[in-house]
Formats: sequence, C-alpha cells, structure tokens
Amino acid sequence: MNTRPETPTLDKVHLPADLRRLSDADLHRVADELRAETISAVSETGGHLGAGLGVVELTVGIHAVFDTPRDKLIWDVSHQSYPHKILTGRRDRIRTLRQKDGLSGFCKRSESEYDPFGAAHSSTSISAGLGFATARDLGGDPGDAIAVIGDGALSAGMAYEAMNNAGHMGKRLIIILNDNEMSIAPPVGAMSSYLSRLYAGAPFQELKAAAKGAVSFLPPPFQEGAKRAKDMLKHLAVGGTLFEELGISYLGPIDGHDLDQVLAVLRTVKARADGPIVIHAITKKGKGYAPAEGAADKGHGVGKFDVVTGEQKKAKSNAPSYTSVFAKALTAEAEKDSKIVAVTAAMPDGTGLKSFMDRFASRCFDVGIAEQHAVTFAAGLAAGGMKPFAAIYSTFLQRGYDQIVHDVAIQRLPVRFAIDRAGLVGADGATHAGAFDVAFLSNLPGFTVMAAADEAELVRMVATAAAHDEGPIAFRFPRGEGVGVEMPVDAKPLEIGKGRIVREGSRVALLSFGTRLQEAEVACEKLAQRGITPTLADARFAKPLDREMILSLARDHEALITLEEGAVGGFGSHVAQLLADEGVFDRGLAYRSMVLPDIFIDQASPRDMYDVAGLNAEQIEAKVLAALGVEMMSKRA
Repeated sequence: MNTRPETPTLDKVHLPADLRRLSDADLHRVADELRAETISAVSETGGHLGAGLGVVELTVGIHAVFDTPRDKLIWDVSHQSYPHKILTGRRDRIRTLRQKDGLSGFCKRSESEYDPFGAAHSSTSISAGLGFATARDLGGDPGDAIAVIGDGALSAGMAYEAMNNAGHMGKRLIIILNDNEMSIAPPVGAMSSYLSRLYAGAPFQELKAAAKGAVSFLPPPFQEGAKRAKDMLKHLAVGGTLFEELGISYLGPIDGHDLDQVLAVLRTVKARADGPIVIHAITKKGKGYAPAEGAADKGHGVGKFDVVTGEQKKAKSNAPSYTSVFAKALTAEAEKDSKIVAVTAAMPDGTGLKSFMDRFASRCFDVGIAEQHAVTFAAGLAAGGMKPFAAIYSTFLQRGYDQIVHDVAIQRLPVRFAIDRAGLVGADGATHAGAFDVAFLSNLPGFTVMAAADEAELVRMVATAAAHDEGPIAFRFPRGEGVGVEMPVDAKPLEIGKGRIVREGSRVALLSFGTRLQEAEVACEKLAQRGITPTLADARFAKPLDREMILSLARDHEALITLEEGAVGGFGSHVAQLLADEGVFDRGLAYRSMVLPDIFIDQASPRDMYDVAGLNAEQIEAKVLAALGVEMMSKRA
C-alpha cells in the first residue's frame, strides 16, 4: 500500500504567491517535495506521469519568478501540468485527477484562474501566448505571457506559424522550449550553470553575448572541455540561429533540472526581455523517479502503480484491445501486399503501429505532431501508387480536415483512414473524445465511412480498406478492449455499403453504427422480458448507406431507431435524409436518432460518460418504449 510522502515545505505553499516569499533554498525543498507528491498522487489515479516529473523545476521556477495568475502561464500540451495544479490551489483535489467530477488531466479555464488557456492538443501555446501579449498591449488583461512548449510539440506547423508571427510583431513574449529529447553532457551543464550565475545580474544584451561566445568567458581550466562541448552543441546552435532568423531572441541551452540556473535565467529574462525570446531548457521526462526514467515511454501514460516498485495495477484483459487488433490485421495485410504503407503523427504506440514499424521499418512513417502534413503526405503516397493507411486518433484527425477535403476527397485519392479513439474515451475527457469524425467525413463526396461493431468486424474493415481503390475510405474503432468474439482466420473484404441483420424481430428496428451494438443487444434482452422483440441491425457503413436494408426496416416496422457514438449530423442524419427523400415519413414511421448530446462531456469512466450521453442499454430500452408509446415502469430491483 502506498504511503504519502512527508512534505513540510510544500505544505506551506497554497498558492504561487507563497513561493515568492521563500528563499531559494526553500524552493529547492519545494521542488523535491513536489516531485514526491506528484508521484504519490498519480500512483493513486493513474495518468501522465513522466511529463510532469520533467518540468518540476520549471514549474517551481516560473511560479516563483512570475506573478501568476496576472502573468499568463500556458502549458503545451498541458498533460505535464499536474505539478502546476498542486501549486495553484488544487492540491486537495489532486487525487481526483481524470475521474468523474474531479480535476481534468489537462489545463482547463473553467477549473482555475491559473489555467488561462485550456489545451490538450499540441502546439497551440505560442499562438495563444501571442494573443495574450497582443491583448495586453491593446489595453486588455495585463501581465506577461509565458508559453511552455515541448520539443515534440515544436514539430507541428502551427508552432512555426506562431513563431514567425511573433518575430514579426516583436511583442514581449516568453517561450520556454522544454526539450526532453536530448541529454545534457557534464561540460555543457557546467558551462551554462557558470554563465547563469555570472550574468544573471548583467544587462540582458550582455547575457546574450555571453551565451554566444561562452567559451571565452570560462576560467582557463574549463575552456578545453567547453570547446569539446561546443562542438557537440553545433546542432543546438542551428536551433538558436533559426529562432534568431525568425526575429526571436534565443537563450540556451540551460539545464532545466538545475533550479538555481532556472531561477537565474527566468529572473534575468523577466527583468530584461523587450521582445519575444526562447529559453531552451534541457529536461528529462520522468526525472527523479527511476521506474519512469527506465520505461520506454518514460512514464507517459500509466495506470495506478506501486510507488516503491513502479509496478502498474492493471486488470487482466479478457479480450484484445481494438488498437492491437487493428495493428495485427494491418500487418497481416502488408505481408500480402508490398504497396501497403502506414503513416502516424507521433503516435506509433498509441495507434498500435509500433509493431507494424518493427516488421516493416521502411514502410511506416512517423511524421511527428503534424496531422495536416500526415494527411497530405498520405495523399501523395496514394497518388504515387502506394496504399497508405493513415492511423490517427479521431480527435487529432480534426486538425487535418482541410487537407482531407482538398488533398484527399476532391482528388478521390484512396487514402485509408484508421480512426482510433472513436467515441467517448474516459479519463482524457472531452478533448480526446472522438465525437465528430462520422459527421465531418460522411458529408464529403466519394468518401466511404465504416465503423466496427466489434473486433472481428474491425479485422474485416482493415481487409476492406486494403482492397478499396475507388477513393478515400475510413473505419473507426474505440479505445479499450474488444468484446471477446471469435476472430476471422482469413478475413474477406466487406461488400461496400452493405450492413447485416443481427437478430430478426418485429414492431421496432434498432440500427446501430459502431460498438453500441453490444448495448443494443442488452437492451433487446431486457425488452424481450416485456414481450417486445426488436429487429437489430449493424449498419457497418455510414456512407454509402445500405439503402435496401434501411428502407426494408422502415417498411416492416412501426419504429426505427438509429444508434451511434458520434455527434448530431452523422449517421442518423444521413439515414433521416434517405427516409425523407424516399417519402417514408409521409407514411407515419416513428423515427428516433440516438447520438451524443450537444455538450462536451467531462472525464469519467466510459460507462459513466455514455450514461450522460444517454447511450447505454437502459436508455436504449427507454427510447424503444417511448417510440412505441409504451409507458416505462418504475426501475426494477
């Protein structure tokens, strides 16, 4: 059983203003205790561990030096904000992270005034920070804007667009590049530490000059080692040059875990900066917790765990995850067809493509956090005669929508979109919920849109996409485990636009698109106890629709109810359009469409989230009874 750490100095800190009354020695103790408290909290809740541990010193330093919340601190992506939440009045709720009615796993404006900008998608911080800085100069909210952006987030075009604009506008904006991809060699650490101490009180331009000509400022015994370090840092100098060419001052690299160095540089920048500046801080993801540091993903996303051993407490799986089923099926298809390639936008593990990459290294491409590029790159691959599968989370695919329209759909290029995290995803909440892809893809001419009802159907849809060359095609599947159905040995492609009848019944038909089929099955069992035996169908396709099946369901039943894990405007809307065009409503069909409600649903368990959405078996049963005009009896024991 995990025991909570002793945190006597951190206990004195309730808000960032308390940090500003502490000595630097006390701030060191706060950082140590904050790291221990973060580890302890996440051991109880699960979540993003490594990212927060990597920014503990930066978090303490920024809040100690700057006047938050007057100064606007923007975290990018914000999954590293747990230490920030602990220091900003939310420590008493930190063990509710990512739970129903608890703290969000990301920054959220409605949660705290210390979260000036909500974020859970990457690479937005510089744009938002520049907006805050411009508003300030136009008489809006006062204060500095500090954007903390990771090196991975810097791979997105949006970050470069923002930096280009920031350099042009020349407004005071502080950008901290949290670089956890490179290690900092001892000579480099000694050099930058020396410079930070020596020039923290000097005029800002002298500090910049010192950073550029650093070797000459070192004591003679250090100069030889520093020259070797300088050669090692040539790649970093390129980064500095890039920022300078964009009109942004560059300072670094500094050791992001050396709190004295962090404080000195931040204090100097606060006092001297008169335009946009990048502070390049080298950090280590998972810093200070050996199990995270040693993990392949540096503790990126963890379940509840034992603090001493780092062992995660995950329930045993009864069925394979949809993600792993997709990866295995795609690999099998690629074994048979050398033209199949895969594209991911910085999510090889999350999308399951890591195993595909291990098998076909030259045919799998991780393009970084760059969904727009990923889509058009896949379009180019398709135009060049390959069969690209773009594996992108539903909520991330939103970022490449213009490219889907212009570069894929208009040109009718056969890009295959494997859309993971479809529907409500649980602890990551609204920002990661795949609610809109059915609607935004199904309205595009020539697009084929599928949703898997279970893991066996997913395998068939991978085969269908591999065989489809007539235009773009997408298939969606949820996060989590499948339902344990028997898997096809040699899956054959589905007939495009054809659904299936799962069970025959009368009076009312349930037409499901996606994995709500299982809840519909449960609802049918409950309705059978009332003497009502619905017909249950799996649509498989939102586009093209199975016209014959849908019209026969409408003709042979009093009521037709569609089910989907998506927002209004998707599958149900297309069915309604078909029924209206065919004059079905003129004959009195009772039609209902069950979709996600017109709200963003906060984090909870997926079951609780679907309860809020009204898409669990109990609500499906109630919808059937209402459509048939049967009064729902009081809840049975």
